[in-house]
Amino acid sequence: MENNDYFVHPTAVIDPGAKIGKGTKIWHFCHVMSKAQIGQNCVLGQNVFVADNVVIGNNVKIQNNVSVYTGVIVEDDVFLGPSMVFTNVNNPRSIVNRHDQYEQTLVKRGATIGANATIVCGVTLGEFCFVGAGAVVTKDVPPYALVVGVPAKQVGWMSEYGHKLEFDENGIAVCPESGQKYKLENNRVYKISD
Repeated sequence: MENNDYFVHPTAVIDPGAKIGKGTKIWHFCHVMSKAQIGQNCVLGQNVFVADNVVIGNNVKIQNNVSVYTGVIVEDDVFLGPSMVFTNVNNPRSIVNRHDQYEQTLVKRGATIGANATIVCGVTLGEFCFVGAGAVVTKDVPPYALVVGVPAKQVGWMSEYGHKLEFDENGIAVCPESGQKYKLENNRVYKISD
């Protein structure tokens, strides 16, 4: 299905009422529920599910086999790697209905979540953080932090262009691709120049 604003593959199911922004592409076997909101210029790869009340910002790339469940908010410029997983209840049981206990997970602008990573509900992933492939995130991740492992632990800092930052004795690092400068202060990273 193609309209003037966005593209939907014929095998995808878009429930009436879903809001989809201009320039977005929704590929094979996706399902977007009626109360979902997807921004402009997004790409949903094959077999992506977007639940009711999910909010997805602009320019978000969601790779194949990702389910974005109720309670998840994804800001602009986020990358969700293939087969990564969100949860929305901390103590699920098949026999207990906990639909009123969904926890919010916030993925801030520019964050990357690697393939097969799991994000346990109730956390915030900071701006431009980088979750390595296969990591299991159980607590908040600071802006620009690089986390890996099970459970995920911080092992460094990343630039907005996705390069590991190496700080000098003054706490300054330069992204090798963009030339952007960053400052490490009080165990937080701030971009100080473009």
